[in-house]
Amino acid sequence: MKKVKSKVKDLVTAGKRKTAVAKATIKQGQGEVRINHKPVSQFNTFQKLYLSEPFEIAKPILGDSLKTVSIAVNVHGGGQESQVEASRLAIARALVVYFKNQALRKAFLSYDRALVVADTRRKEQRKPNDSRARASRQKSYR
Repeated sequence: MKKVKSKVKDLVTAGKRKTAVAKATIKQGQGEVRINHKPVSQFNTFQKLYLSEPFEIAKPILGDSLKTVSIAVNVHGGGQESQVEASRLAIARALVVYFKNQALRKAFLSYDRALVVADTRRKEQRKPNDSRARASRQKSYR
């Protein structure tokens, strides 16, 4: 027997925030979203709201076709909030690439540019012989 290849492939998109890196895999499914094998419902309230923003914006544009895809996100590095932000970016990018919808991309950009474009700010390196990146040593007049 020959294997029949499906036309729809799994798509992988990435999102970064500080040192957190998220890889979202989008494929046909029942509309589930899991982050590190954990359903979004197990996150705290603000993180749930933050992670659901791409879906709330996409609902009027895509309609019921959102329920035909499942997204699995693997995140590592960074803190909890950075991981949530990286996941949100990866999910939004995955929806844009999977549905090939420019109206969706424009809606994401008009709502929040961080849904499509990564925030490239990083922690500033500390300088030698100083306590922090911008703070200079305290001076003692003794």
